[in-house]
Amino acid sequence: MPEARRGVLYGVAAYTMWGLFPLYWPLLKPSGALEILAHRIAWSLVAVVVILAVRRHWSWFRELMRTPAKLGLLALAAAVITLNWGVYIYAVNTGHVVESALGYFINPLVSVVFGVFLLKERLRPWQWAAVGLGTVAVVVLAIDYGRLPWIALVLAASFGTYGLIKKIAGVGSAESMTVETLVLLLPALGYLTYLGQQGTSSFGQWGVGHALLLAGAGVVTAVPLLCFTAAAIRVPLTTIGLLQYIAPILQFLCGVLVAREVMPPSRWVGFVIIWLALSVFTWDSLRAAGRARQAAIATPVTAGT
Repeated sequence: MPEARRGVLYGVAAYTMWGLFPLYWPLLKPSGALEILAHRIAWSLVAVVVILAVRRHWSWFRELMRTPAKLGLLALAAAVITLNWGVYIYAVNTGHVVESALGYFINPLVSVVFGVFLLKERLRPWQWAAVGLGTVAVVVLAIDYGRLPWIALVLAASFGTYGLIKKIAGVGSAESMTVETLVLLLPALGYLTYLGQQGTSSFGQWGVGHALLLAGAGVVTAVPLLCFTAAAIRVPLTTIGLLQYIAPILQFLCGVLVAREVMPPSRWVGFVIIWLALSVFTWDSLRAAGRARQAAIATPVTAGT
């Protein structure tokens, strides 16, 4: 099988698993969002350490320990992704799956805004149009909800910030995840110990199946991340950019078709505007990538002296 096709399959697998997360977290009830988050952190570390052990890939650790700046960035990334995970689990388990999907729909637009204000990037006119439409959609949905869609905004901002930090740090996904979960491990274990001492821990209190599902949170966190990494090194970023919409589409369908969340007409209007914004954004990105490829082909190659 060609590497590019294999990369697409890895990408589809990663985003499909992420898109089906709303079906997994409710299985962990009656565990609360914070307890699920703590288990997710602890078992994610176990999963990624097993993966690194199988790959016999440890040489990076000593080198990373010699770069305090990168360690600091990964510690910050750990704090940001904890916020993202916690809010997402809370949203899914309290009947806000559609709003969480909205967060990942607008995430590409948030990343563009970060590029303008933090990396001093310049937007093309159609990118500005997409951002403007996204802003209109948020206003429409705020009127519909009677409040700002804070779950969506927190998810989009935190995941966009996480991606920005990871880009600056330049550390591989498995290696980064190991450090991030190590940073979070003591607080997670401390909270789980506290629950055990208070007699309010659900781990082991609801049968073996429930305990295995809590432990499985680590696997369902690590596996799609590794599939995403395998895709990212095999296919262009434009392809990854298209594949990323699989996850929020599936999350949205889970909210509407499985969780049966209410979708009044005004909410549909907001989502249609968001989808229009993403269509404009994607069309412009593909057009720019095509022009860049044509320019690269047309540029004559000069021999070195």
